[in-house]
Amino acid sequence: MPIYKAPVEDVQFLLNDVFQIDRYDNLPGFSDASADVREAILGEAAKLSEEVLQPLNRVGDLEGCIRHDDGSVTTPKGFREAYRQVAEGGWLGLSAPTEYGGQGLPMTLSQSVTEFLSSANMAFSMYGGLTMGATAALLVHGSAEQKSTYVPKMVAGEWTGTMNLTEPQCGTDLGLIRTKAVKQGDGSYKISGTKIFISAGEHDLASNIIHLVLARIEGAPSGIKGISLFVVPKFLVNADGSLGQRNGVSCGSIEHKMGIHGNSTCVMNYDGATGWLVGGENKGMQAMFVMMNEARLGVGVQGLAQSEVAYQNAAAYARDRLQGRALSGPQEKDKPADPIIVHPDVRRTLLTIRAFNEAARAMVVWTSLKSDVAHRSSDPKDREAADDHMGLMTPVLKGYLTETGFANAVQAQQMYGGHGYIAEQGMEQFVRDARIAMIYEGANGIQALDLVGRKLPRDGGRAVMAFFGEVGSFAREHGGDEAMKPFVAPLSTALGHLQQATTWLMQNAMMKPDNAGAAATDYMHLFGLVTLGYMWAKMAKVAQDKIAGGGATAYLSTKLVTGRFFMERVLPATSTHLARIQSGSATIMELAADAF
Repeated sequence: MPIYKAPVEDVQFLLNDVFQIDRYDNLPGFSDASADVREAILGEAAKLSEEVLQPLNRVGDLEGCIRHDDGSVTTPKGFREAYRQVAEGGWLGLSAPTEYGGQGLPMTLSQSVTEFLSSANMAFSMYGGLTMGATAALLVHGSAEQKSTYVPKMVAGEWTGTMNLTEPQCGTDLGLIRTKAVKQGDGSYKISGTKIFISAGEHDLASNIIHLVLARIEGAPSGIKGISLFVVPKFLVNADGSLGQRNGVSCGSIEHKMGIHGNSTCVMNYDGATGWLVGGENKGMQAMFVMMNEARLGVGVQGLAQSEVAYQNAAAYARDRLQGRALSGPQEKDKPADPIIVHPDVRRTLLTIRAFNEAARAMVVWTSLKSDVAHRSSDPKDREAADDHMGLMTPVLKGYLTETGFANAVQAQQMYGGHGYIAEQGMEQFVRDARIAMIYEGANGIQALDLVGRKLPRDGGRAVMAFFGEVGSFAREHGGDEAMKPFVAPLSTALGHLQQATTWLMQNAMMKPDNAGAAATDYMHLFGLVTLGYMWAKMAKVAQDKIAGGGATAYLSTKLVTGRFFMERVLPATSTHLARIQSGSATIMELAADAF
């Protein structure tokens, strides 16, 4: 059976030493997250993940969710009790505002907790993750009445939330939405239409489900400019906050899907359901993007989370599985064969996954800190810089982390040979569950196009130039340090590749847009590699300083070896991505459509 141990020590190293989170105590909520509080929260989150949620992961995969004839949905055995435990423990409101019942702690801390929960049970964690995304949209764009009516119950876990975008005829191109909204005399709207792929659309975990639904008001402009956002509760809410009659929204069916079986992915039918406008008319995408950006960061974390749990199981298997003898001669002479961990190619595979996991975790913490600054700082310049960072990094984090996370889950499965293909080992579930992260909340090809087409040129390239400046300054500052050369030299080379790719796009994409489209995915991966290289250089510097100060530990020594592996074996791929980008789009676009 699969195992999981939350990487608490690694998170503490990042929070305490690499990013020195205590320096942010001037921001609201940070002083409440002192070192001992962080340690306690991470420890309890680890216990919840390892002891409660992880044992339910295979249960959820085998049982799935069941839709009954009346449209109700039952979640897998144990999910309801686990959800109550999560809600009562205050985990859903960890970083939610205190005025709505949350704890107001940094999102940086809650994202680390999210990783633990997602590694332990990705399908289960989605119920709470979607709720917090819906809450974020209501907090930014909802009316005072909507906030007071819905947010406290959602933060408490009494009610859950969803996002309803996709329809049978439209996914990425939301301008094709047909769901309609008809205004009523009391200011409400009647919502009619069908939404598909709605995660957590119907279930038995909470007494009410608050749907955020994109629809088009009668007479609205065509295309994306005519989309509005509505809050449509499963049960209408009375003036005193109690639940009223059932609304005209129901689950038509549960999608039969590749993975995340424990999450109820539903076809949702809106038959004259009562809803209320969130934000202004025809401003739905502005409100929904708040939720989508929250979700995209969370999905990036899911890519890391599945990579981490798959790695842990593959490493444990490699230490135990006896097969063949070491190339340098028998290592376990009293046994009929050596454990496969002796083989260089096994170690290469495991180190590739591990090196990604540790740097990706650092990237998540770094980006989460920027999000906290963007939302909590009183300094306009700091908020602007942090918002620039978030805009630039969100497509990289979502796209690169989920693609690499899936590839790592496949490689971890490969460690088991034929046993990895057998369901009881759990490895094939990690592969199946990880696959969706590359698709939902904006397929990765769209993330790459967003990065190249929107985020790079935004504000005259201000965000990407700031990134180049930060990484370049770090390299120059530590370039003369002999101990840092194994990290700084490869980082500088990789940064040069990214700068060359960016310049090439600036010179070749405006006149020929297909060049941008052909380069987008490689550019996203190139950007991701450079970012992880920067994270490794920062971690290596801290580890070396701690060792030099007399704080040598096995953890720090292992950290440095893993970092060197990344620089030697993973980061050089930037040259390949650069070559592909500079090859342009001619060959890609040459064939006629019917030649495919």
